[in-house]
Amino acid sequence: MPRLKCSGTTITLFQSPEEGWQLYTSAQAPDGKCICTAVIPAQSTCSRDGRSRELRQLMEKVQNVSQSMEVLELRTYRDLQYVRGMETLMRSLDARLRAADGSLSAKNFQELKDRMTELLPLSSVLEQYKADTRTIVRLREEVRNLSGSLAAIQEEMGAYGYEDLQQRVMALEARLHACAQKLGCGKLTGVSNPITVRAMGSRFGSWMTDTMAPSADSRVWYMDGYYKGRRVLEFRTLGDFIKGQNFIQHLLPQPWAGTGHVVYNGSLFYNKYQSNVVVKYHFRSRSVLVQRSLPGAGYNNTFPYSWGGFSDMDFMVDESGLWAVYTTNQNAGNIVVSRLDPHTLEVMRSWDTGYPKRSAGEAFMICGVLYVTNSHLAGAKVYFAYFTNTSSYEYTDVPFHNQYSHISMLDYNPRERALYTWNNGHQVLYNVTLFHVISTSGDP
Repeated sequence: MPRLKCSGTTITLFQSPEEGWQLYTSAQAPDGKCICTAVIPAQSTCSRDGRSRELRQLMEKVQNVSQSMEVLELRTYRDLQYVRGMETLMRSLDARLRAADGSLSAKNFQELKDRMTELLPLSSVLEQYKADTRTIVRLREEVRNLSGSLAAIQEEMGAYGYEDLQQRVMALEARLHACAQKLGCGKLTGVSNPITVRAMGSRFGSWMTDTMAPSADSRVWYMDGYYKGRRVLEFRTLGDFIKGQNFIQHLLPQPWAGTGHVVYNGSLFYNKYQSNVVVKYHFRSRSVLVQRSLPGAGYNNTFPYSWGGFSDMDFMVDESGLWAVYTTNQNAGNIVVSRLDPHTLEVMRSWDTGYPKRSAGEAFMICGVLYVTNSHLAGAKVYFAYFTNTSSYEYTDVPFHNQYSHISMLDYNPRERALYTWNNGHQVLYNVTLFHVISTSGDP
């Protein structure tokens, strides 16, 4: 798990496939500039920290126990009043029996019998009273034990209550957010170990979130298979995706080819099967907004990645917009990167990278840079980078752990600053390490 620094403050942050990922990684260099180099989740850190979670759960348990004790004490107080009333009646009966000296008229005998009948419920009340008293004793002991645990945790975490801790962490996160908002684009320097989110579907497929959606929108889209598919499942949250619940189905009017789809600003961009046509399908209206041929682009396994699977055309989104990665006969099978207008699907500009697409395992865009892996199998690494801003390239050596040995989809999500992959029927996430040097608010 990463250790983060910002303005001299250090905290430990935990990661979980159920809670999403964002880049809020901040450190302060000696010259005062903010350097961001790692990925952490965006939600409240305090709610995910193991000790904080334990503290919250203990506090909730103490509250529940206290409420139970209040109910029991109220009930025992009520029963005690009833017992005291019965004690008065019993003393009266005892006095009358002593005064009778063994001689009772039929009338007096019947009166005493009636009084004794009134006392019959007392036995059950007494038993309940004793049971409640024993329960209260046990609960008091439990509260003492819980209080000891709370004291130990608070001593470990500092002399702050949960709310105080949460406020302090939220204030720190606000500072990290502020630093992250100043992020320009960084260079990829590392890829984390894989985080398996779920194992579902066939060997090939794709899954993604909307790169332009607000942070509160955590819907997940799932597309199983690499050709002729038309069924897209939309899950309400990542947690629902993990559990396989709360989803709706979209049936595309035209089947897809490959696994290089992307969801961008409420629409799905994909390659129409057996064509070089790009389709923009709008989820809310359930309609195709626009479709357009990508000039000269190979299709139908003419220029796929090394794993095949009709992966001729790969659509991507990064911080600067929508991209298409493909190749043409004119480019002799080398990867072409084109910037697309997301409204019209027109090609705005293209670059010939010079890298043979059939030798690439998969590829992804970060900050206008195309990164290419040298294999889709085990032992892969990020081997090649093409910089569209300078039309230049370099060979890289960034390790990439391929846990399940066959990657058929690899995409970067700029909103979450993480890589989404489909690896041999497993849906997997990778955090990325980007190197940034950016100005703080005090810098000119």
